[in-house]
Amino acid sequence: MTNDNRGTLYIGVTSNLVKRVYEHKNRLCEGFTAKYSLTKLVYYEMFKDAENAIRREKVIKKWNRVWKIRLIENNNKDWKDLYL
Repeated sequence: MTNDNRGTLYIGVTSNLVKRVYEHKNRLCEGFTAKYSLTKLVYYEMFKDAENAIRREKVIKKWNRVWKIRLIENNNKDWKDLYL
């Protein structure tokens, strides 16, 4: 999630992406995403199980900002909102 192209980034895990993004967009979640108005879904990955999703989340969170931006731009160069 982000608030703008190359803006503040949030990385998280959920079992229901559509519901979770809706919550962020409508500011139903308190915390980091609400504080920085992170309402734009610009990248996501799907996993068959929570264990692998959490493992991947932890890896990406350790990356530096340049790597995270490169990951997004390799898949979504225009930073379009991918929310349905």
